[in-house]
Amino acid sequence: MITLSQRHKLRRRLDTRRAGLTLVEMIVVLAIIAVVAVLIVPNVIGRPDEARVTVAKTDLKTIATALRMYRLDNGDYPTTQQGLAALAGRPTSPPEPRAYPAEPYLTEVPTDPWGKAYIYRSPGLNGPYDLLSYGKDGEEGGEALDADLNERTR
Repeated sequence: MITLSQRHKLRRRLDTRRAGLTLVEMIVVLAIIAVVAVLIVPNVIGRPDEARVTVAKTDLKTIATALRMYRLDNGDYPTTQQGLAALAGRPTSPPEPRAYPAEPYLTEVPTDPWGKAYIYRSPGLNGPYDLLSYGKDGEEGGEALDADLNERTR
């Protein structure tokens, strides 16, 4: 007859044998990871330039939103001289904002994904302001990845 304590010891011994993974299970897991990597990695690695364009478009929308908030608080957009720095810290050049919040509109002035500053002009050629990036080549105009990116004012 097996006592209760002997039964517990036997059960623990069986459980410890089952606790680890077998070599076959490890190979199956590694094979699944390899298949997933083969399917996904080429799609991600092959498109860094398209990803940069997407980041630039997102940055432009974020900056445009901050500019609209600035205008709502202060009655107008920052001047060209004040630039986008007015969104990251209270401007000291005239016209000084009436109601600048304790927390700035942006934590820092972003640069485009190619390491260049975003271009801001107020008043703009086609609206209250122009906000753009010259794209990969950093020059006005261009096509495909070198095309200018802008946020249209409404």
